Amino acid sequence: MTASVSVVDKKAFVRWFLKNYQLKRRECVWILNYLLSNDELLKRIRFVEEAHYCPRAMVMSTVDSTGVPFRFYKGNVMTADAEKSFHDLRLHEHEDMYIQLNFPNVPPSAQYLAVLEENPYMPEALIVSEKDRLLAEELLSNSLLVFQEEKLLAQIDEALDQGDEERFYELSNLLQALKETANLR
Repeated sequence: MTASVSVVDKKAFVRWFLKNYQLKRRECVWILNYLLSNDELLKRIRFVEEAHYCPRAMVMSTVDSTGVPFRFYKGNVMTADAEKSFHDLRLHEHEDMYIQLNFPNVPPSAQYLAVLEENPYMPEALIVSEKDRLLAEELLSNSLLVFQEEKLLAQIDEALDQGDEERFYELSNLLQALKETANLR
């Protein structure tokens, strides 16, 4: 597999990550620092999501995430022993290694997006198609419109109950504008 993310970008990301986050296991810090010192190895590193589907992978988590502290996957073997993964990394530096980092990332940082690659081992059933994504966006948008309409209707009822004619007209105009926006979609 050819590298789609440069070693320079990966180094910048790892440095940024180590500076901004504290990992649950100190061995993870050692591994990431080792990657910084070995350009040949770093060429074979792929930052992905759902790394446990990959044939050779590590999952590392920061203290402020809910993910497991550390996991190493190789074939059908999974271990929490970071030393074994470190030895495997050193012995097989010409094989791809997929790394998943669990850390608070909403909204996604530019540094992370710059190195994040698509996981080639993700099962087809788990990959969201463009059609599904568009359907989900439409559902969310429609739900938001319904919520906004219901909220405006409740505020209009409240204005009527209070005899606030000016507020009633203001909210009615907002409701009309919302309905016109919905019809344009």
